[in-house]
Amino acid sequence: MSEWAAKRFWTDASVEADEDGFAVRLDGRPVKTPAKTPLILPSRAMADAIAAEWQAQGEQINPLSMPVTRSANAALDKTGPQHAEVVDLIAAYGETDLLCYRAESPSGLVGAQNAAWNPLLDWADATLGARLTLVSGVMFQQQDAKAIASLAAQVRALDAFELTAFHDLVSLSGSLIIGFAAIKDHMAAEPLWHVSRVDEDWQIAQWGEDDEAAELAETKRQAFLHADRFYRLSQKADVSLNH
Repeated sequence: MSEWAAKRFWTDASVEADEDGFAVRLDGRPVKTPAKTPLILPSRAMADAIAAEWQAQGEQINPLSMPVTRSANAALDKTGPQHAEVVDLIAAYGETDLLCYRAESPSGLVGAQNAAWNPLLDWADATLGARLTLVSGVMFQQQDAKAIASLAAQVRALDAFELTAFHDLVSLSGSLIIGFAAIKDHMAAEPLWHVSRVDEDWQIAQWGEDDEAAELAETKRQAFLHADRFYRLSQKADVSLNH
């Protein structure tokens, strides 16, 4: 069965418990990923969300209107088989974390960065066991090896579904610490996104924003919020999705 058939071929999308999790079925037939992997989800909440996406399709299937399905496909077809490589890719953000690289001037920007970023670095020290070093300017500076190892171990502990979400939280924000703050419920996703945008928001306040940049920023914001939702849907225990 081709998951991405052009036209709708089913009437009812439903969820059934599976010994390995939860399966989405279309008129009783199991859904598979583009790589033909059975679409077995880790939580009922995620399966329900995916079934709702399939049920909401019109005569023509629109994959862009199915973000949870697409992320689940990525978890099973890409992240799972390449787990170690994805861990290394994301853990490397700790070496050049956005929160560590500070402007030397003007004072307004320096103050905005300090106010938004210092508390998160303090939280990372206390909660994640990683004290990252601040860097003035853009020149690379090696971080403490023990801090990076601690962060990497915590990334490695994420399963394929969690890591798929975490990948986007980190890559879109440019910060491993922001990603952890999201999945560990230190801050909600929306304010964390604005924390990642301190530099851009300061520039906009000074010079304004053009329409193209605003559209791109909104696309990234929506992707960040989706990644946060997908992480929560991946959790086997019942959790609040109104985060």
